[in-house]
Amino acid sequence: MDKFTVLTGVAAPLPIRNVDTDMIIPKQFLKTIKRTGLGKSLFYEMRYDPATGKEIEDFVLNKPQYRKATILVAGDNFGCGSSREHAPWALLDFGIRCVIATDFADIFYNNCFQNGILPIKLPQADVDKLMDDANRGANATITVDLENQEIRGPDGGVIKFDIDPFRKHCLLNGLDNIGLTLEKGSTISSFEKTTASSRPWL
Repeated sequence: MDKFTVLTGVAAPLPIRNVDTDMIIPKQFLKTIKRTGLGKSLFYEMRYDPATGKEIEDFVLNKPQYRKATILVAGDNFGCGSSREHAPWALLDFGIRCVIATDFADIFYNNCFQNGILPIKLPQADVDKLMDDANRGANATITVDLENQEIRGPDGGVIKFDIDPFRKHCLLNGLDNIGLTLEKGSTISSFEKTTASSRPWL
């Protein structure tokens, strides 16, 4: 997966609590096992009119200033509901690399790290500040610096955030579970050779 180091981009405000994974990517789009192509269906029932299939103009990601947003500032308990990994796939395919909220559902939170998305938990006061920044649209960008664990706002303000050191290491180096396993490739090969010679019957 792609490394996450420093991300500077437009932040889209989504001040809705308890956004569940079915809202992020509805069940009818779960038939695919590909990680690409889901971005167009992200927040499908909020982005499109069910009668016409046309975009709902006042939904945040349909507004011109947020169409290329890479950061999402969201309400509490983001990603609750079922454990579908398609939710972070859809966010990533749309272009979202970072989601900021006061809290996340555990499974969604873990799935984000496995797909190169940085979920940041912050106190409500800090989320409110970033939500205010995000409401300025494309005229104000936010920088997320993972190495230094800080978010820099358009007016120069800095918000620090916490992250588990191991998860930080994985994101900085673009390592999912498969990548972590491949880092041990020489050790695995050595073990297999030793086992093959000492236990040829296996």
